[in-house]
Amino acid sequence: MSEATTTQRRGIAEILGIPRPLFFGFVGLLLFMIGDGVEAGYLDTFMLHNGHTQGDVNLLFTTYGITVMISAWFSGPLSDLYGPKKVMWIGLILWAVLEVGLLALGLGPNNFTMTLLFYTLRGFAYPLFAYGFLVWIAAATPANMLGSAAGWFWFSFSAGLPTLGSQFARYAIPAIGELATFWCSLGLVILGGLVALLFTHEPTGKKRLLPDHVSTKDIFFGSISIMWREPKTLIAGIVRTIDTSSEYAFLAIMPAFFIDHLGFTQGQWLNLLSLIFLSNILFNLVSGMLADALGHRFIVSVFGGVGGFVSIPLFYYIPVWYPGNFAAAAAVGIFYGATVAAFVPLSGLMPQICPKEKAAALSILGLGAGASTWVGPAIAGICESVFGFGMEGIIWAFALIYLAAAGMTVTLRISDEARRYTQEALARGESITAVGH
Repeated sequence: MSEATTTQRRGIAEILGIPRPLFFGFVGLLLFMIGDGVEAGYLDTFMLHNGHTQGDVNLLFTTYGITVMISAWFSGPLSDLYGPKKVMWIGLILWAVLEVGLLALGLGPNNFTMTLLFYTLRGFAYPLFAYGFLVWIAAATPANMLGSAAGWFWFSFSAGLPTLGSQFARYAIPAIGELATFWCSLGLVILGGLVALLFTHEPTGKKRLLPDHVSTKDIFFGSISIMWREPKTLIAGIVRTIDTSSEYAFLAIMPAFFIDHLGFTQGQWLNLLSLIFLSNILFNLVSGMLADALGHRFIVSVFGGVGGFVSIPLFYYIPVWYPGNFAAAAAVGIFYGATVAAFVPLSGLMPQICPKEKAAALSILGLGAGASTWVGPAIAGICESVFGFGMEGIIWAFALIYLAAAGMTVTLRISDEARRYTQEALARGESITAVGH
């Protein structure tokens, strides 16, 4: 490669806001999350069509979400202790080993006990890889590129899980079958992991991030105690949990509803799922820009909370009222994806609420993001098994929860003391949106 070409590529990466030393990390993350997202659009129907109940599926998604939540929080402290790159290696190896167990002993022979065991344990894997890389980005990226680098992280994450992953499944399943498609996801994850880890040589991620004198106890519990020291972080964490809770619930209950009850084909459902998350990816950027102009709390409460209260019922009723009309379902699906994206400004609001402890405050949002993976399916399961709700009742339960999130967001006001501290930090040239531990 010529020197001129190298310089040109460096310039393009910098213009796009991608830290050049971490470029292959972003590429690898995208491939890894495509592999992780292959199952998202059809694991539900695969289980139901192989003799398992919706309750079994809800339990599977709930236990998986609990381990994802725990791992999402642990990824930061572990990266501080051992370095992000080592944490990513652990996540990759865990994912590969546990996926082999899931397919060979669980899904392959249709053994629900082994499926539950391996799928639940596999929930520990992808957050170590993905959020370990996010910590690496925060530690190695110059302050003036940190916002765009974090944006590219979420782009790679969401583009893979489940947008492109669902599209891969859509074309692979008719060609090789559902079980073989699961095995292909293993190959994609390994490929992505190796690209990220073997071709990314940035030195910061290879070492412990905090000084040796910082105790393990302080590292692990500092980001938890802030919830009772600053209650607004707890409220924000609950709002963040609500944000994507419906997404994970819908991944568990909507495939069977659209395919078995509304008559959509599996390909149509996977296309619809991809459109929802494509909308979510694009409006992640839009909501951040609007928040700078209109205010973070306003965007989250009105477009996120109230918007979700409107979009979630529409996502149910429009396909029911217009059966077989893919365009109508796609329109409300895109609207729903946009309202979920409107919660993104929480990441800009939290450092302003707690400017002295930005990392600890943001870690609560990470905890909420992980919690949403099991809270959503759990809400659906409780509505069905405890209250006897059908699909319509579950939909309205989520709609009301989003309306409650709008009310909670209104309470997330920035104190005068926090404003003064932020202004003083800006005067010193410090960033108020730094992410990580």
